[in-house]
Amino acid sequence: MTDGKRTGSGDPPGPSAPLPEGVRVTLDPGVRMIEPHLWWGGSPARLLRLTPAGYAAWQQLRIAPVRGGAAAVLARRLTDSGFAHPRPRPRRSADLTVVVPVRDRPVPLARCLTALGDRYPVIVVDDGSADPASVAAVAAHHGATLLRHDRNRGPAAARNTALRRVRTELVAFVDSDCVPGGDWIARLAGHFDDPLVAAVAPRITALGPGPCGLDLGDRAARVVPNTPVAFVPTAALLARRGALVDIARHTAVFDPGLRFGEDVDLVWRLHEAGWRVRYDPGAVVAHEEPSSVGRVLARRFRYGTSAAPLAERHPDSLPPLAVPFWSAATVVALLGGRPLPAAAAFTASLLSNGATLRRLGAPPRQAVRYAVASLWHTGLAIGRYSTKYCGPLLLALAVTGRGPRTGRRLAIGALLLGPAVVSATDGRVHNPMREIADDIAYGCGVWVGCLRHRTVVPLRPRLTLARRSGREVSPKD
Repeated sequence: MTDGKRTGSGDPPGPSAPLPEGVRVTLDPGVRMIEPHLWWGGSPARLLRLTPAGYAAWQQLRIAPVRGGAAAVLARRLTDSGFAHPRPRPRRSADLTVVVPVRDRPVPLARCLTALGDRYPVIVVDDGSADPASVAAVAAHHGATLLRHDRNRGPAAARNTALRRVRTELVAFVDSDCVPGGDWIARLAGHFDDPLVAAVAPRITALGPGPCGLDLGDRAARVVPNTPVAFVPTAALLARRGALVDIARHTAVFDPGLRFGEDVDLVWRLHEAGWRVRYDPGAVVAHEEPSSVGRVLARRFRYGTSAAPLAERHPDSLPPLAVPFWSAATVVALLGGRPLPAAAAFTASLLSNGATLRRLGAPPRQAVRYAVASLWHTGLAIGRYSTKYCGPLLLALAVTGRGPRTGRRLAIGALLLGPAVVSATDGRVHNPMREIADDIAYGCGVWVGCLRHRTVVPLRPRLTLARRSGREVSPKD
């Protein structure tokens, strides 16, 4: 571990390192080809124009794995920007240790260890269980190494304790209430053939029927702050030990000062250090959800309280809403029943988008489609912001009957339709009414955390004067 400085031994290669040979690359399903050389998509969304050399390299990637050269460089650029995703070959064997933190819950622990099997060494960390003998018996039965804290110190400290004993190339973090699928490690371990990858997360689904609060959907992604997949939970995560050592602070990989949100902090520190973190929904781990609605909402509230301390550590990574100014102005004017200001703002958006399109040589007619797409996504983002971060205020307005009738109707509409509309196409199991309650509980937690830490950063929207400009891409850039 380090004292907070980079050691160099785990440093990632340069940011333009090509994607390794043998990896297949597939386009993100959200990419739209306006012309063969002009694409719309990525994360965050933008326009991309391939040069003739870039387009030729893409034709190679469409039909065969990466074989080096220009195609490997282009593959890196496309996967970094979210236009495409790597599909590496599975690793049937890996130099890996599994870490399972636990506090009480011997029955779920036994189920988890049974699912993991005996292929890889397992370290169980008992984080101050009331009945340590039961946990010790389960660990011994499955041949796991047992480490113990005399008192509860939190999941971050438990994982740090285990990491001090790990000597393998890779480490898999698995919570005791998870049930991994049989091939999840093989599928995820293949990503580490890429020397820039520090961590990969599977999709987490509910062990029983119904939705899972940790489910990030069925679309692969590079994990980057301020994008649709801004973080991944460590309930199930594969990581490169050298990368974890690289970002350790005062010998601690996970921040022990965070009782919640320590996984988000870890992912963002890896990103800031130049590493890649990926989400691969092709690997699936089941997670036991809380047994009652009250416990689900309490968990969401606790997660919300982590927003403020995370904002102190990563102030630029946590805007609850980041949208283009003119698109936001159009949406707000429409909601306020002001058609003329809405038309003026939309016209300004058209002019801004038109300038970008002209620079990339795109047909002028695409400016309208580009502006409408921007308006649509901005509207969804504002709706999500309203339900998640302003949910308590909307609920009060809708229930008390105070304020203008139009305002009450908008509040009720946002509460009822926001979560369902925003999440309609992400491939997850949904319960709209529960999601409304989830968002309100999370929002209450955010507000409480802001009051405790005396900050408004987790609530403050970010407006940009223009959408991210388009870009011309060549494998020789």
